[in-house]
Amino acid sequence: MTDAALLQSILASMPEIVVVTGACILLILGQLVRKEQEYFLVWASVAVVAIAALVTLLLANEVRPAYAGMFIADRFAVFFKLVFYLVTVLTFLLSRKYADIEGIGSSEYYVLLLFTLSGMMILASATDLLSIYVGLELMVLCTYVLTGFLRQQRRSNEAALKYVILGSVSTGIFLYGVSLVYGLTGTTQLDGMAAAVTGNPLDPGLLLAVVFIVAGLVFKVGAVPFHMWLPDVYEGAPTTITAFMSVGPKAAGFAVILRVFLNPLVAASDVWIIVAVIAVATMALGSFVALVQDNFKRLLAYSSIAHAGFAIFGVVAGGPDGIASVMLYLLIYSFMNLGIFATVIMMRNGDFSGEVIEDYAGLAKSHPGLALLMLLYLFSLAGIPPTAGFFAKFYVLVALVDRGFVVLAVVAVLLSAVAAYFYIRIVMVIYMREPERAFTPALTPLVRATLAFTAAGTIGIGLFPSWFLRLAQHSVFGG
Repeated sequence: MTDAALLQSILASMPEIVVVTGACILLILGQLVRKEQEYFLVWASVAVVAIAALVTLLLANEVRPAYAGMFIADRFAVFFKLVFYLVTVLTFLLSRKYADIEGIGSSEYYVLLLFTLSGMMILASATDLLSIYVGLELMVLCTYVLTGFLRQQRRSNEAALKYVILGSVSTGIFLYGVSLVYGLTGTTQLDGMAAAVTGNPLDPGLLLAVVFIVAGLVFKVGAVPFHMWLPDVYEGAPTTITAFMSVGPKAAGFAVILRVFLNPLVAASDVWIIVAVIAVATMALGSFVALVQDNFKRLLAYSSIAHAGFAIFGVVAGGPDGIASVMLYLLIYSFMNLGIFATVIMMRNGDFSGEVIEDYAGLAKSHPGLALLMLLYLFSLAGIPPTAGFFAKFYVLVALVDRGFVVLAVVAVLLSAVAAYFYIRIVMVIYMREPERAFTPALTPLVRATLAFTAAGTIGIGLFPSWFLRLAQHSVFGG
């Protein structure tokens, strides 16, 4: 590698370098911070992410290939990195009070979140199967630890163990697919693989390799049949980490899937049929199983599965419009899902967990403002207009219809109607029931700021959806 190429590579990966360097510095400084000074860790972590975001925006106007074609800084990557920054900062803000309540206030918590962020950023820019693997492992190894951060709770330890075992299996499946691809094409770069199959019948062995790679990736987004880890992990992990995992790593997984599907490698109709089946099965399972859940975190886990299925419909649509619809969907989902988890985190105070749906009975009478916020987030998750969630689903459906997948669009609408029931069921509990016991929400200025920001995003995108869609389309077309 020449000096100019090395400089180009360093410049392209400067946001990742900033985050990793900041995490290492915080790891050292965290040992010097006293208990009463832990607010420093929150704001220092936010500052690291803010610097990375600034560097990302400064580099956004030019496509920068790096590291011999294994990494690229383009507008597609910039879009996802900005989503990752948003999710991470909001998680930091939510974590301060929750960490005090659960007794997990330590520098390692924030450092692990920063390292997870760096893995997600690598995934957004990875253009080689090996760099994808590096990003995946950096992301998931940190989330394994964060899932089991409540060391005194058995369910947290159990969730982390289940996540590690199943995550290792999915990684092995992915790596086996990578080995097959390299053996058949002689390269692990996405562009090189695309060139190897363009204009030629797809080799059955290569088709099998793509299936293995897709299987390894859909595990990360919680799609059927690799969803079984998600409800237990969401329930056992600290609620702030559950909120983070439900949007951050999921968006990173979709960034990789979209990057792979941007290439003509999977042009075979058999692969598209497999992805369509995964989309239908994922949304159906998430929607129907959520109907019988009484634990709010498990319900949101199955809700997350259902939303992953709907986003995969956008992958099936393909093309620039389908890809843009998925990108917009993930942005909107970040706002509304972090918002609903913020209300769960806010309910955790003293011996009041807020994890059981019955805990929200009569919330409209005891805390009407919070009930109104929950109504907004739940309606948006259900896809009820004029919230942002409606337009997230609408543009995916438009992309499906434009590509001729009318039957899939009808199936998606019908399953969305099923999913709407369990959101409205919670609304009924909030507004139609009497309060069972008094409680004091764990509201702090940081939690209030998070709720206000997520509510503004959920409303704002609903009011100006076309502007945000153009932003996503610009990230697809702009290179």
